Amino acid sequence: MFPDQSAVKVRHGALVIGSRRERWITLAVVLAMAGVALLALVRLEFSFARLGSGIVQLGTFLGMMVPPTPGTQLWMLLKALAETVAIAFLGTLLAAIIAFPLSFLAARNTMASRIVRFFTRRFSDSIRGVDTLIWALIWINVVGLGPFAGVLAIMTSDIGSFSKLYSEAIEGIDRRAGEGVISTGGSRLHAIRFGIVPQVMPVLISQTLYYFESNTRSATIIGIVGAGGIGLYLAETIRTYEWDQVAFIILMILATVAVIDHVSSRLRLALVGTRTGKL
Repeated sequence: MFPDQSAVKVRHGALVIGSRRERWITLAVVLAMAGVALLALVRLEFSFARLGSGIVQLGTFLGMMVPPTPGTQLWMLLKALAETVAIAFLGTLLAAIIAFPLSFLAARNTMASRIVRFFTRRFSDSIRGVDTLIWALIWINVVGLGPFAGVLAIMTSDIGSFSKLYSEAIEGIDRRAGEGVISTGGSRLHAIRFGIVPQVMPVLISQTLYYFESNTRSATIIGIVGAGGIGLYLAETIRTYEWDQVAFIILMILATVAVIDHVSSRLRLALVGTRTGKL
């Protein structure tokens, strides 16, 4: 039933083994990658001795984390955690609202002008290329410390991401719905409103919910640099070696992210599944 492998190898040896030039190229690429990795290990001062001592120190810290306790500031931690979730929610929502019209300017099937598409996409790429933490440091210097800077940081970072994701979703729709609206005398705006938006809205909401869960973690990180939320308490307890409180804060964050992830997953499945079922 199966062909003789040795006979196949004889007849198609060049395809199975490859040419000598291809083998030399493969060997050169592997050696180059190994050389770069070795150089990186040397330049970055990689040390197994330091890694071993660090693991021992990590074990000591993990032992000090048991049992996790909030200390005397449970209420303050809960308030800070709620603030972190609020930062993530408001930043994500504002970014989605701003990115929604931008995505139509960046999509090929809704914006005919190449110049407008080019500048809209480059604007989104420029914003998206800067990490949320850097945006937080920038906004802290602009508007001062606090949750407002955190909201602006997440909003700014997500505008670029949402514009790209939304525009790709718009470009992937079925164009017949929009063409049907225009064929009945509707304008291009009517085609967008009644032909495109109903198709892409479940996908856009699904992507926004996914980013909300991700931004909850990001809001914790930017809180460490002064953008409000639970991150500030986490950094302070690490600095003062209160590892039992560090463990409690981490558990609070993990539980919150798990709940948000579960709820957003159910909502995403409900939205996309319902829409798919109707189609």
